[in-house]
Amino acid sequence: MLDKTRLEEINVGRVLARGGYPNEVREIIAQERLLPGGLVNRLHRQFPQYSALASTAAPIFTGRENYTGLKGFRQVVEILRAAGIDIGHVDERELFVEVYRFLATRHTLNSIDWTNYETDSVFQLVFPQPGMIAGDVVKAYLAAEKGAERSKVANEYMKATNPHDGNQQLNKPWFENEDGVLEVLAGSQHKYPQTQLIFDQSTQHCFSFCTYCFRHAQVRGDEDMFLQHDIAQIHEYLRQHKEVTDLLITGGDGGFMPPERLAQYVEPLFEDPELLHIRTVRLATRVLTFSPEQVLTRKYEKMLALFDKIHENGIQLAWMAHFSTPRELLNPMVIAATRRLQSHGVVLRSQSPMMKHISLFAKEDGAIDIDKSAQNWIDLANILGTLHIGFHSMYCARPTGEHHYYTAPLADVVRIFDQVYRSLPSINRPSRHISMTTSAGKMSLMGFSQINGETVFALKFNEARNMKWMDTVFHAKYDAKTNNVSLLTPIEGNSFFFEEELAQIEAELEKSLSDAMAAAKSVHMDHTLQTDQSAEPDFPPAHQGC
Repeated sequence: MLDKTRLEEINVGRVLARGGYPNEVREIIAQERLLPGGLVNRLHRQFPQYSALASTAAPIFTGRENYTGLKGFRQVVEILRAAGIDIGHVDERELFVEVYRFLATRHTLNSIDWTNYETDSVFQLVFPQPGMIAGDVVKAYLAAEKGAERSKVANEYMKATNPHDGNQQLNKPWFENEDGVLEVLAGSQHKYPQTQLIFDQSTQHCFSFCTYCFRHAQVRGDEDMFLQHDIAQIHEYLRQHKEVTDLLITGGDGGFMPPERLAQYVEPLFEDPELLHIRTVRLATRVLTFSPEQVLTRKYEKMLALFDKIHENGIQLAWMAHFSTPRELLNPMVIAATRRLQSHGVVLRSQSPMMKHISLFAKEDGAIDIDKSAQNWIDLANILGTLHIGFHSMYCARPTGEHHYYTAPLADVVRIFDQVYRSLPSINRPSRHISMTTSAGKMSLMGFSQINGETVFALKFNEARNMKWMDTVFHAKYDAKTNNVSLLTPIEGNSFFFEEELAQIEAELEKSLSDAMAAAKSVHMDHTLQTDQSAEPDFPPAHQGC
């Protein structure tokens, strides 16, 4: 017999009124019909175990919109204590905050199920956890006197966090301008022919900090971070590189870029015949997970007008979201913001990593629970389909930061992905096989094969430094424990088919730039860095100038 409580109609207006959402947001939702009852009720009934769509509980966090750094973390801890919640291990968590960062929006904090926060995926996503950082480092930090001495321990440990895995510094593009000046694009990467990454000066903050962050050098402002100031430099490089079809604006978070800045990037694409080869602008952002309310404001309408203009000029604007769990989506603000973007020609896609404690789950004995983990992704995929969000990809954790805490054995990841893939209708499946980024490229885990009676990994590239490598399936010895494709070994010989050429490519990339800089009469490369976020008294506002 059906549970009648699950079939009760959700009163969307009451949910919004009691959820502490601003009047302006509620007015826009009503005027633009962004939360139709049929959609909301259908999703809630299909996935009640994840849904916050019927919640009328008063939020814990009602003051500041954002919390940042040690100061912000301590404010959050005090608000929780006042609500009767003690998360514990505060000093150890503060070590993580000093090494990496802490950033959290009010929306993020209120998305956590505080009645069961220890196993809540969003809590794991944004709060440092005990056991993340090695015990000897934690011991030294706790033994040090609070203040400068503890910061010294944290700063020393930063050197071991590997912020630029995969030889990212080799991806920095350059060209010689008409005056003979060597232009080095300090805030860009061009590793694969079709796609150029842009780390703009306006996108180096995040709305909330993912504790597994693969780009913590950007967020904390390391000296060797990527940071692009000169937009004209990007356009000139593009005129010389017709193979580029996609611009990927990232960070940090691409959602921090104000419309005036984005317009400077995209409007020349409408007008300059030498830039006709650019077909897609991708915006890599977690706005929908961490700060969806900002899309639901009058202030954001300048950005929406620009999205309209991009769409009307025949350029695809691909909003690359990062959803890892169904709970991130089944929230009234997220659904409303998603529908508002789509009504302005924005194509939404989701790409996200498979992370232990967040979207991969362990049994009591520590082994990965294949069925539970797969079900998380199956449910997520079907919700994405209902909301017309393309399921772009799933990928493995990169070997940076506290990689050990989040990763699972590759063999288990393959089993989970295979179960997800065969359980979904073809239209809701991820568009590519699971992959892991290496210096050579994005290496896909195709599954298992049997060769001479032995189980082996079958591999193929999704992207590669030499794109012809993508045509070859190759094999590695089965390893039940390793969590890193770079540690796999070939079934025959001492190296994979691409490794000798990869070494040559990497050496040539490094030599070509150093030779060009030595020969140039002048070099233009902007080394200006952002301000370290830990030193800021408040969280920076997004879309300054809107």
